[in-house]
Amino acid sequence: MAVKIRLKRMGKKFQPFYRVVVLDGRKKRDGRVIEEIGLYDPMQEPSLIRIDSERVKYWLGVGAQPSDTVFNLLKITGDYQAFKGLPGAEGRLKVRDPEAAASAKAEAVKAAASDAEKRKAAAAKAKAEKEAAEAAAQDAPAEESTEAPAEEA
Repeated sequence: MAVKIRLKRMGKKFQPFYRVVVLDGRKKRDGRVIEEIGLYDPMQEPSLIRIDSERVKYWLGVGAQPSDTVFNLLKITGDYQAFKGLPGAEGRLKVRDPEAAASAKAEAVKAAASDAEKRKAAAAKAKAEKEAAEAAAQDAPAEESTEAPAEEA
């Protein structure tokens, strides 16, 4: 059973608030939940975010996957740091750390740039060798023609 931590929509039209819930990943968004572990009300100013960090830590420890929105809420509240060091938690969490993603992207760009530089250098070397070979081919018959009459005479 794939357990998810995600939002359950509540409230009226144009006045939503959400409950942070733990449920089977195959259930509907507003279906039957295993446990309610928090609230999120984006309509208040500032937004209300109340999440039971002990329950989040427990559920992530047993393999629950947070949705992208819940993951961002956990980072805002600082609860992400509470379970970041759990054994196996990093493997269970999808990689959504923006710093890690940015560094991975920077490394990929750097690798692509170095590959492009290598290709350019190889192309320039090949072009230089080709030009040298052509120049040698053009010079060789001219030298032979000037040397041949000198040898005959």
